[in-house]
Amino acid sequence: MNTKYEAVIGLEVHAQLLTDSKIFCGCSTKFGNDPNSNTCPVCLGHPGVLPVLNKKVVEYTALMGLATNCSINEHSIFARKNYFYPDLPKGYQISQYEEPICENGFIEINPKDGSSKKIGITRIHMEEDAGKSIHDQSSDTLVDVNRCGVPLMEIVSEPDIRTAEEAYLYLSKVKQIVQYLGICDGNMEEGSLRCDANISVRLKGESELGVKTEIKNMNSFRNVERAIDYEVKRQIELIEDGERIIQQTLLWDADANEAYPMRSKEEAHDYRYFPDPDLLPVIVDKEWKNVISKSLPELPDAKLQRFVNEYSLPVYDSEILTQTKSLAKYYEELISVTNEYKIASNWVIGDVLAVINDKKIDISDFPVSPLNLGKLINLINDGTISGKIAKEIFPIMLENNSDPEQIVKEKNLVQISDTSEIEAIIQKIIDANAGQVEEYRSGKEKVFGFFVGQVMKESKGKANPKLVNEILRNKLSR
Repeated sequence: MNTKYEAVIGLEVHAQLLTDSKIFCGCSTKFGNDPNSNTCPVCLGHPGVLPVLNKKVVEYTALMGLATNCSINEHSIFARKNYFYPDLPKGYQISQYEEPICENGFIEINPKDGSSKKIGITRIHMEEDAGKSIHDQSSDTLVDVNRCGVPLMEIVSEPDIRTAEEAYLYLSKVKQIVQYLGICDGNMEEGSLRCDANISVRLKGESELGVKTEIKNMNSFRNVERAIDYEVKRQIELIEDGERIIQQTLLWDADANEAYPMRSKEEAHDYRYFPDPDLLPVIVDKEWKNVISKSLPELPDAKLQRFVNEYSLPVYDSEILTQTKSLAKYYEELISVTNEYKIASNWVIGDVLAVINDKKIDISDFPVSPLNLGKLINLINDGTISGKIAKEIFPIMLENNSDPEQIVKEKNLVQISDTSEIEAIIQKIIDANAGQVEEYRSGKEKVFGFFVGQVMKESKGKANPKLVNEILRNKLSR
């Protein structure tokens, strides 16, 4: 990026709320059902029907507002956003415009340079989703209206984002918070979390905003980064060439790694917003707000700080362990079995996540229970087995969540801590390797590792490593 310029980026994030039914009717919100099967006269906009607001949608949106430091407006109203498109049967979308339910919040992000930055949130409001146009099944455009009326929460940021990295971190934090709250699954591939980016550039030091474009159709975090980088570079090149930036909507093509124009960008008045006459104002009084706030769980940042303070874990470990609510829960169940906090963290971050990432499963599907992993760690700590033996037992546990204590007993894997037995093994190795003994005694310290390896091999990995090192060093130094 040309260092004379800075990007000014705002994100509009649509999160599909995890309600069983739609926002204004009783139709199912289940993803993947047959096309046009989750419908009724209300979500299809038939004449004479009346929408009825889903109470859960209000509570979930207010919950997000509280989690992102917003003020919850006692009075908010729904409006009709008018536009014509094949997947919008009513010819308008019910949304909120002048009076949204949540306003003036922020989310804190931590860029790689170690700093922290607050990204302002202008508003969070409720709306219904439109249907889906399908262009690649035949020569004609097909329409699936299952998604019409599915409840959405739109989170609109201030134009406080300056880089693609900051956009990625902000979006990641939004996803993490909605998942912690249990109000959205955050799946970008299935469209339950969608992001549009408003992008402009200006000379550094200027306060006036440049002409902005909006990029849509970014279906992964990586594509959001790539699309922003592409558009910032494109706009700078236009300015440098003396050309004019046109305010327009662009579609991101991930395969071509470029964006192309979709339509000129609408202004708000183009949508002819007006209050929906069929819906009453939403009143979130103090009593209801208190009820909602009581369901607010421990949020990611607070949990991370508690892991650092309560378990004396490094920030790095805590960031990974609190990335998802389910992983943090697994870790806390694990340390209820063993009080070796850092060792438990090492096992989860290393061995557990390696399996999860390899098999592409969630921690809830991980085959080894926190109880049995805790038992394995305790067997190492009390000297029953060595760390090396534990690594051999772990794959056996993965097969059917076997009890590690039972495995040790059945396979006779108990660590050898009898000094006389270890001394006998060491003496045997020393007697068989006179040349290496002389090398060690002449100052070649690296040879010591050779002897340790031979002893562990002779004992089939069962010799207590600490005792092996102590006795071996004493014998070689004589």
